[in-house]
Amino acid sequence: MTLRKMTTAGPLAALALGLGLMTSTALAGDVRIMWYSDGVEGEVMKDLVAQFNAANPGINVILDEVAYKVVQEQLPIQLEAGEGPDIARVTNLKTLAKHWLDLTPYLSDPDYWRTNFGTHADWMREDGSQAITGFMTQLTLTGGFANKTLFDQAGVALPGKGATWDDWVNAAAAVQASQGTAAAFAIDRSGHRISGPNVSYGANYIGADGKPAPVDAGVKEFAGKLVAWVADGKMLKDTWVAASGSTYRAAADDFINGAIPFYYSGSWQIANFSTKIGDAFDWVAVGSPCGTAGCSGLAGGAALVAVKYTKNPEEVAKVMEFLSQADIVKEFSERTLFLPAHAGVVAAGGLNWQTKDKNVGPALDVFVASAADILPAAAALPSWKWASAYYGAMANRISQVMAGELTLDDAFGKIDSDIAEQVAAAK
Repeated sequence: MTLRKMTTAGPLAALALGLGLMTSTALAGDVRIMWYSDGVEGEVMKDLVAQFNAANPGINVILDEVAYKVVQEQLPIQLEAGEGPDIARVTNLKTLAKHWLDLTPYLSDPDYWRTNFGTHADWMREDGSQAITGFMTQLTLTGGFANKTLFDQAGVALPGKGATWDDWVNAAAAVQASQGTAAAFAIDRSGHRISGPNVSYGANYIGADGKPAPVDAGVKEFAGKLVAWVADGKMLKDTWVAASGSTYRAAADDFINGAIPFYYSGSWQIANFSTKIGDAFDWVAVGSPCGTAGCSGLAGGAALVAVKYTKNPEEVAKVMEFLSQADIVKEFSERTLFLPAHAGVVAAGGLNWQTKDKNVGPALDVFVASAADILPAAAALPSWKWASAYYGAMANRISQVMAGELTLDDAFGKIDSDIAEQVAAAK
């Protein structure tokens, strides 16, 4: 099956589409999927949906492709109003879990789901629940990427295994000075993205009672480094200060355009880089730099979940069963260059990554190996109810420090109060 070229809608079009989906369109037989893409997965999903529609003429699956911002900011509003799509691809799994449909009564073989997707089922259901709400479309891990061509041109060696965050930023700064790049490195504007590094410096967000713990020394140490790197021009400032609140902003385009030699993001960028960088330069995945406590990334991923407000739960279940089949998961993984979350597919091995890019295979191998470095405090976060509250508060307040609006000490106090307000509101 060949990939078809897709024209990506601009931000305004995506925003308009997201607003248009505020009202449920529950026509008989229709199943609407809200879908965002990091790379080529939208093209792959369109092919899979076409396969399903051809084999199931009584069900019409509509793939609504939107910007990630729509999923993060508008979908929660729809859900609180008891509306939204029938199925959604989301990363904010635990916080919104009360809105997901328990598919168990509608599935032909619930044990298939428990066997193949059970490891991550708690990530997308309420605490104590045994509901089957969806499946991970892929597993991800945060980690770094280096523009090897820039490092080679600058005559700067790539730091090796066990290198610290300071080692990597200082090496990238030497490349910056030699090659005249805009900055030494960037990290996505995301509390999720900085959490692996925070844990690597000893941070633990979860208190003994399961509620959010106050900002600790690990958070303070890495946040202080981020602010200092922005102040001295090593870290790309605009990634963080050109947005407000908890708005997510990636620096992938800056890496793709050669503006930074080192970029910390995650494994989901591999397909994006392969598509957009091509043979412009050589790039490598480098895992997560080390702190004082370890070299941890943060696992996660996107899930395809059923929304409980659907008017067509039986049809939704049929679509989910089709997309969760081992051969479909394998095809999706091979074509999108994502790590599969299906236990059977993983056990069978033999994934044939559909790429001619020599950078891709080694990059995927690095992320697979880096999974062994995840520290317990990071491993606990994907299934923790308050993770998103912590992530959003950190992104908002640390960016305000970078913009000169707060001191670090003020920011730490406000992070604690922001999270406490969300906990109180949830009661």
